[in-house]
Amino acid sequence: MEPVGDVTRMLESASRGETLDASELLPLVYEELRRIAASKMGQESANHTLQPTALVHEAWLRMIRTSSHRFDGRAQFFAVAAEAMRRILVESARRKLSLKRGNQPVREDLHESKLTQPAPSEEMLAVHEALERLADHDTTAAELVKLRYFVGMTMEEAAVALRLPLRSAERIWAFARAWLRQEIGGPRAG
Repeated sequence: MEPVGDVTRMLESASRGETLDASELLPLVYEELRRIAASKMGQESANHTLQPTALVHEAWLRMIRTSSHRFDGRAQFFAVAAEAMRRILVESARRKLSLKRGNQPVREDLHESKLTQPAPSEEMLAVHEALERLADHDTTAAELVKLRYFVGMTMEEAAVALRLPLRSAERIWAFARAWLRQEIGGPRAG
């Protein structure tokens, strides 16, 4: 049986209450998790301290520690993994901003080139906060964004994962993109 079939079979067994053997599952999903991590790391600055491999390992540890997850298939498993990675990156961004704002200050020479560089940590936090507000407004739209943006699913894959007709998923995606663009680009509330 090919690995994708094995992954699906293992996750379906776990959803029925059977014990999931993490040591069997990790080798089957590792490359896909690493691809997701590399995609997320590509959005970070070049001097980011995390590497894709470390991000995969940290996300994996978090996932197996919270064994309450019942994965309803492959798409949901990777969505949970991507969410774990997103949270790790957000925590890392918060730590960086905390250091930048004066907690445990580090002396650093100021160069003009640093004044014009984008702040990916701040951007990551802005996206994270906007996504949380979207989830308060429309959980399905927030889940669709996570699957498309953080997991890298196609529209068709995300629609299947969310059990939505493709046309509905496309309408929700258009709404979510416009909503997030307005939230992130518009004036910030207090």
